[in-house]
Amino acid sequence: MVRNLRSGLGIGLIALLAAAPAIAQERRDRIDVQNYVIDAAIDPDTQSLTAVAKVQFVALDDSVSSPVFEMNNALNVSRITNESGQQIPASRSAQDFTIRLSLPQPLPKGKPATLTFTYDGRLTGQEESPVPGIKFGAIQNHYAYLMYPARWFPVNDYTVDRFSAEMRITVPSQFKVLASGNGSTETAAGGKITFTYRYALTSFPGSIAVVEEAGQRVPSQGVTTEFYFRGDSRAMAAAYGEEFAKAMVYLSSIFGEPPQRNLTVVETENGTPNGYEAPGLIFLSTRTIAKQVNPRVVANQIARQWWTTVVSPESRNHIWLTNGMARYAEILYLAHLNGPAAMESEIRDTYVEALTVENPALLEAARLEDYSPEFWAATASKGAAVMNMLRAVMGDQKFFQLTRDFPQKFAWQAVTTEDFRKTAEALVGQDLRWFFIQWIQSTGAPEFKIEYTVFRTQKGFRIMGKISQDLDTFRMPVELKIETEGNPEDKKVELSGTSTEFNLDTFGKPKTVIIDPNGKVLRFSPKIRVAVAIRRGEQFAEIGDYIEALREYQKALDVTRYSSLAHYRVAEVFFLQNNYQSAANEFREALNGDLDPKWTEVWAHVNLGKIFDITGQRQRALNEYRQALNTKDNTQGAQEEAARHMKEPYKPKNTGGI
Repeated sequence: MVRNLRSGLGIGLIALLAAAPAIAQERRDRIDVQNYVIDAAIDPDTQSLTAVAKVQFVALDDSVSSPVFEMNNALNVSRITNESGQQIPASRSAQDFTIRLSLPQPLPKGKPATLTFTYDGRLTGQEESPVPGIKFGAIQNHYAYLMYPARWFPVNDYTVDRFSAEMRITVPSQFKVLASGNGSTETAAGGKITFTYRYALTSFPGSIAVVEEAGQRVPSQGVTTEFYFRGDSRAMAAAYGEEFAKAMVYLSSIFGEPPQRNLTVVETENGTPNGYEAPGLIFLSTRTIAKQVNPRVVANQIARQWWTTVVSPESRNHIWLTNGMARYAEILYLAHLNGPAAMESEIRDTYVEALTVENPALLEAARLEDYSPEFWAATASKGAAVMNMLRAVMGDQKFFQLTRDFPQKFAWQAVTTEDFRKTAEALVGQDLRWFFIQWIQSTGAPEFKIEYTVFRTQKGFRIMGKISQDLDTFRMPVELKIETEGNPEDKKVELSGTSTEFNLDTFGKPKTVIIDPNGKVLRFSPKIRVAVAIRRGEQFAEIGDYIEALREYQKALDVTRYSSLAHYRVAEVFFLQNNYQSAANEFREALNGDLDPKWTEVWAHVNLGKIFDITGQRQRALNEYRQALNTKDNTQGAQEEAARHMKEPYKPKNTGGI
């Protein structure tokens, strides 16, 4: 049903998300974990893990008596002890995956301490995940992956508290363990082998993989990437190796020297994120690897070698910095591969995604549930939109100096929005506080209206006009394109407040004035409102809330009755509900609409063919498949789909019990 024909979110499998409310964060004693020493044994036959994790930390508050750690509910903690071997009482909350400890003596601020957790359990991938609906950890019979978000060890201040680590992982001798850092091996008892990895710098080296098949090394452009793919996916290693090398070389020109040029890439399975990054180690889902290289995911994950591994947010309220820059790296890389038209398309889709979330402000992103559609729309898409607008304000030279200087200046540290702002200000030599207040601390986006009059002057023409919008505190330089009887002329107006008057002189006689012709400002327009409503509907449909999805699609149709995409999405919902007559009606409306985007034509015909096959009208189905083939549009494999059903009728997996 072409569910993913839209701008992707890179690292999220949003269609798998459950609609779970965010859990209110209670006040916790603050600590800073500095180092982990983890001894673990993984048994693929029993899909089990046994481990001892020594956690070294420092108290950040006075009188820390009840530190809280997050840990996977599938793991049973049998014992927690302090440096002297004294057992520490603890209570567990399955609701938010936390363990609250009761220390025998409160720790003064700055006091270092060590706790040792002994635990075990089975992680099959079927357990409740700390991130609802997405698998981050599983031990299968022939492979295993334990990513940091799985909380397979006691985690403090998720995605924020940087740490170093030493991990000693024991597995049967036919397996190999992959992790971040420098590795060594030694033979263990009982036909087993122990892999030791040390990562001395503070980052997030808390992810491991266990593999059985040999790796495939792919050298290209001075970059060697090692792949641990399984089965049919192994045939994709060479193509992915070329893509990883191209993306690494290009992004190094944007962000500077990477912490590690040669990466290890591991296949997980379906139901996991499209991609997940750890220092020097990238996980890709089977679905992502597929039969065609996904440059979007590759660029996003490589960018995180700088914008997570090297620098990371001081709190989740600043996570737009890393998610936004990783998303912007996707856009830049796709434009590098495919040209300016790709940049324009990607920016438009990213802005639409960003506008689907009205609240909270980016500087309150901690309120958003991890990996939710709202989380990615805000921190990744709006974050990328902010980067693109900042680029317009600073100019290309200064902006790309910022993208190189910032990770170097704050290497191996947690950073804030203020750090980023001050670094940008130092480069351009001007106060940018207004920009960050508007786009990071505030909500809303403008919708411009323009009024103007043209007068003849002795030297040409003068345009006297006014640009208005609804945001009282709005300030932004905005480009104007003036179409004249001669060559078009470009001007810039500094907007301030709800209304800004301007006077512009031109040589040629003006015919029309276009505000923000290149779409650099995150803003609404009638066309964008339609796209935003459709995208909101898609987000609801992806989590199975079809009633809300239909309401959003109807908002789009209220603005533009002939939106083929809105009709197509409505038809998809009806199809999923086995309401084939209504689905057919809406696919017909899509064909009679504006055919924007173009792929709605071919897929409307394909899906009408499926409906006629389901309802026993084979000749009508064949006619629709022929019309699909005649479009020559092969978006998302439409031609192959139509050709397949020309030979064999479509058979649905579920017909509503009929």
